[in-house]
Amino acid sequence: MQRVVVLALDGVYPFELGIPNRVFGSADGRYEVLTCSADGRPVRTGSDFSITVEHGPEALATADTVVIPPYDMKAAAAELPGPVAGALALIRPGTRIVSICTGAFLLAAAGLLEGRTATTHWALVPLFRRLFPHVTLDPDVLFVDDGTVLTSAGAGSGVDVCLHIVREDHGTEVANQVARLCVVPPWRDGGQAQYIEQPVPETSANGTGATRQWALGNLHLPLTLADLADHARMSARTFARRFGDEVGMSPGRWLIQQRVARARHLLESTDLSVDRVASEVGFATATSLRQHLHAAIGVSPLAYRRTFQAAGRDLTRARA
Repeated sequence: MQRVVVLALDGVYPFELGIPNRVFGSADGRYEVLTCSADGRPVRTGSDFSITVEHGPEALATADTVVIPPYDMKAAAAELPGPVAGALALIRPGTRIVSICTGAFLLAAAGLLEGRTATTHWALVPLFRRLFPHVTLDPDVLFVDDGTVLTSAGAGSGVDVCLHIVREDHGTEVANQVARLCVVPPWRDGGQAQYIEQPVPETSANGTGATRQWALGNLHLPLTLADLADHARMSARTFARRFGDEVGMSPGRWLIQQRVARARHLLESTDLSVDRVASEVGFATATSLRQHLHAAIGVSPLAYRRTFQAAGRDLTRARA
C-alpha cells in the first residue's frame, strides 16, 4: 500500500481537494490517503466554510506521493510563507510530488520546478511566467509528467493526472476500474490541449468585427483573404493588418480556429458523420478536419465525440 498525503492550504478549493481521495481511494486498497495542513490547524477553503484535517505537516515525511491541490491565491508571490516552506522541507527526497492548477505556483516557489517542464491553468499563465521566468511552462496540455514531479491544469485535469499515476503504478486495468467507479473518462492524454473558450472580440464600426461575424455565418464556404477583404471593403493588405491588430492573429489562422470550434460543437451535439461535419464547417475533406482537430487539441474527431457524448449519457443516467 502506497501512502498519498494531500496538503491542504488556506484558500483550498474543496472540489480539487477531494480528487486524490476519490481517485486513489477507489483503487481497491492500493493507496492510503491522508490529508494534512501546513500547521495542523483548520484550513479556510475557497468556499464559505473551513475544514478540520486529521493530520499536521509531519504526515508529509511519511508520504510516497504528495499532492498539492489548488488554492485561492490572494497575493501570489515568488516566495513561500514560513509554515508552508517548513512543511515542504519535511518531504523525503525522491517522493513523488503532484500539483493541481495553482499548486504549481507553490512548487515553483519552492524551487521544485527548476530545470523541469510544468503546466498550470491557462488563465494563470501570464502571472506564472512573470513570477517564475526560469520555469519551462507548457500552457496547452492537461498535465506534465516530469519524473517525480507532475503538474496539471485546472479542476478536471486533476482527475486525469491522478488516473495517470494509478495507471503507471498498477496498469490500465486498475486505472479503468477506478475511472468506472468515478464515472469519468478512463484516459485523456496529458498532451491533449486544455479546452479553452476563445470568444470573438468585440465588433467595432470601423474595424473587422462585422466581417468576422459574417464569416462565422458562412464557415461552410471556402472563404479566402480576398473574400474577407471584399466584405470589409478594404484591400487585402489593409484588412490583414487591421485584423491582426484587433484579433492578434492572421485571418487564415482565425478561420481555422473558428472552423475547429464549430466542428467541436457539432461533434458534441449532433450525430452528423465526420465527413458531414467537415463540410458544414468549411474543411474540404474529413482528413483535413482530422488533421486540424488533432493539431488543435490532440485528439481525433471520433475520440472527441466519444468523450463528450459519453459524458452526456452519464449525466442523463445520473439525472434519471
